Amino acid sequence: MKNFDIKDYRVNDKDSFKIKKHPTKIKDFYEDKAEYETILSELQTEMDELQSMMYAHNRYGVLVIFQAMDAAGKDGTMKAVFQGVHPLGLSFYSFKRPSETELNHDFMWRCFKKLPERGKVQVFNRSYYEEVLVVKVHPEILQDYQKMPNEIKSEKEIWENRYKDIKNFEDYLANNGIKVIKFFLNVSKEEQGNRLIERIEDITKNWKFEEGDIKERGFWKEYQEAYEEMINKTSTKENPWYVVPADDKKNMRLIVAKIMSENLKSLKMNYPEPDEARKKTLEGLIDTIRQQNNS
Repeated sequence: MKNFDIKDYRVNDKDSFKIKKHPTKIKDFYEDKAEYETILSELQTEMDELQSMMYAHNRYGVLVIFQAMDAAGKDGTMKAVFQGVHPLGLSFYSFKRPSETELNHDFMWRCFKKLPERGKVQVFNRSYYEEVLVVKVHPEILQDYQKMPNEIKSEKEIWENRYKDIKNFEDYLANNGIKVIKFFLNVSKEEQGNRLIERIEDITKNWKFEEGDIKERGFWKEYQEAYEEMINKTSTKENPWYVVPADDKKNMRLIVAKIMSENLKSLKMNYPEPDEARKKTLEGLIDTIRQQNNS
């Protein structure tokens, strides 16, 4: 891809992230649809090869998190980017409203159960970050549903504790060989509105439209502030956030695919090398197979 560096989209712990300073649309990385498809296909192949190596190496797992406003393009991006990765090494999970059972546990519990195995990529559509987004915008959830302890006196304390818990949790994952790759798909309010209208008008899409999406759109400013604070509080050198312009879906998918590929390359992995005894055993098996073919 031309003029592309994943550092342009990475927010590190020393950065002061301002959401308004990050564009939702940038110059296209592709000349036309054919070039877009070629670039994406090459990145898909690269990701598939790297994931196959990771599966054989069996020391690392990868957790991919997508967070965004409604209609930012999470579903389509996941489908397009990971289309070429072998399904045996790839899983998806979409987090909905917590069930009664989930609400009777700590806020990380339901996500903890879905972490990736070694050798595999697990993709989260939304995640434990909802607990500092939706819940922060609607703090009544804390008392009405989440049954927070009485000794916690202030909401500020709750959010600070959750940011700290999330950072510690992701450090824990990194210490145990689980690479965390976090994407915030940054869509503009105007583009989101156009996509919501398209979703309503398209029979193949309006089945997933909920009236609540419009209600939540009324809290746009509050959500933007919540995303800004979340990224500032939880983006670290080891587990940074990637803020991806989302108004152009093709650009967004190429950026995500490139970031995925570069992060997989950063893992110190290889296909297992057989020792001398194993090599001799394998050579003997080749001779046996050839004899079987000739019998």
